[in-house]
Amino acid sequence: MDKKKYRPLLEELNAYAAERVVPMHMPGHKRNTDLLGGGLPYGMDITEIDGFDNLQNPEGVIKAVEERAASLYGARRAFISVNGSTGGILAAVRACTRPGDRIIMARNCHKSVYNAVEINLLSPAYVTPERDGATGICAAVTAEQVEAAFAAAPEAKIVIVTSPSYEGVTCDVAAIAAVAHSHGALLVADSAHGAHLGFSPRFGPSAIAAGADIAVVSLHKTMPALTQTALVLTGGAADDGAVKAALNVFQTSSPSYILMASVDECLRIVRDRGSKVFDDFSRRLDGFYSAVTGLEHLKILDVSRLPSGTGYDDSRVTVITAGTDISGYELSDILRGEYRIELEMAAPGYAVAITSAADTDENIARLADALRSVDKRLSGTAAELSFSPAPVPKKAEEPWRVRDERGETVPVEKAAGRMSLGYVWAYPPGVPLIVPGETADEEFIRACEETESGGGRLLSENGPLNGDIRVRA
Repeated sequence: MDKKKYRPLLEELNAYAAERVVPMHMPGHKRNTDLLGGGLPYGMDITEIDGFDNLQNPEGVIKAVEERAASLYGARRAFISVNGSTGGILAAVRACTRPGDRIIMARNCHKSVYNAVEINLLSPAYVTPERDGATGICAAVTAEQVEAAFAAAPEAKIVIVTSPSYEGVTCDVAAIAAVAHSHGALLVADSAHGAHLGFSPRFGPSAIAAGADIAVVSLHKTMPALTQTALVLTGGAADDGAVKAALNVFQTSSPSYILMASVDECLRIVRDRGSKVFDDFSRRLDGFYSAVTGLEHLKILDVSRLPSGTGYDDSRVTVITAGTDISGYELSDILRGEYRIELEMAAPGYAVAITSAADTDENIARLADALRSVDKRLSGTAAELSFSPAPVPKKAEEPWRVRDERGETVPVEKAAGRMSLGYVWAYPPGVPLIVPGETADEEFIRACEETESGGGRLLSENGPLNGDIRVRA
């Protein structure tokens, strides 16, 4: 069989850049060399040579970068993560817990939190956010839900929530922090999509400024920094030494200086030009939302349709297709194929564009023009989708206790009454329908069928589910 011959990756990247595709997705620097200035060539790719400090024990130039980050975000300490927010989340959970500890976590947490549960032998109590029935978008976790979770798990050591979510949904971090602290617990905020919060009144405070003890932010998602860069920010009762030690476990001992240099450049832009950059960004967003007010069929996510207590970061443009004659997937395909606009993600009933302060007037205008153009050819006669989320399946074992069981594989439709040995993730929105150690039931099977019939994908920890699930023999 003939194998496809690939050009060198650098050639592929250069060719793609020459097409001038509008990047409505991360990374947040948006390939905007006018804003960022010079490049980051191979000549800068060094290791921990004399005079260039050491990320695992910073005392010089890297320490100065982290101090700058802490000052800008209003944190006590800031630690660079070159293993993204994933490494930061793993480190944060490890730093705050001991094996066997009880924790409270949002069910819509990123998979890195679930991995942290297994690695650290923890016992999770879940808080399940409500979901919009027409799109499946998760609302915010509320302080009242967290308070109720403490009634079931009063010994919980930490609370973990996601804010903002992929779709831009934000929690009342201050209120949740107050609840966690009243029970002697720490609040860890997965704020990977909120690195831009706190730099403009439009977006509200960062999670760390709102009272989280640890907040993890992905600079590369919404800020002008290279992919894989993140910060772990500490405050409150967090143990800075434990966080540092845990980061040294979960990220490389040979960090990229190019990545760290991009962190430095990102922070310098905020420090030196942040006021103007974010004022301009807010102006562009105002122009965008004004331009799309006349949409007849497509809709921009209106937070008022979600349960009370839900906030929204409007730099995230979530376009609702539910009720039209196209899906979010089809909208994404149309924008890519006809308008050369690449979105961040798509779902059966919506699609998501990430905007950032690095977007140009032209980029934002092209997105608005394309949405208006597509809207004119749509019909609004289709029935809206209906999402009725299944309850969390009953837990039979802690996830880490079944990690090494081989079990057997059965069709999902025959899994009722069997204990799962793996994850089944609904993408989107990325919320697990079942976690290792939970028992499949008819509601779980229905949720799987509903997800697939709506155009969503079911994934396991090993990739596509393909209709089967691994269960205890």
